[in-house]
Amino acid sequence: MRSVLFYTSARLGIFVATTAVLWLTPMRKAPIFLLLGALLISGVISYVLLSTQRDAMSATIVSTVRDRKTKLEESRGKED
Repeated sequence: MRSVLFYTSARLGIFVATTAVLWLTPMRKAPIFLLLGALLISGVISYVLLSTQRDAMSATIVSTVRDRKTKLEESRGKED
């Protein structure tokens, strides 16, 4: 679960930093364009910079789902 929290906080941090940088441009006069631009730019940056963390998060989620599915199958077997 640590990888999920790290990835999420890193994405949020990149979004906040991008928003702060765009605030210094004339885009601050149109807040909707500021947020849309920050969302687009931070998404591209996150895609490039956080690929390793995204893979680790994905592996953690897949492992958790697989474990829970196995426990559910065992639980169903015990009830029958």
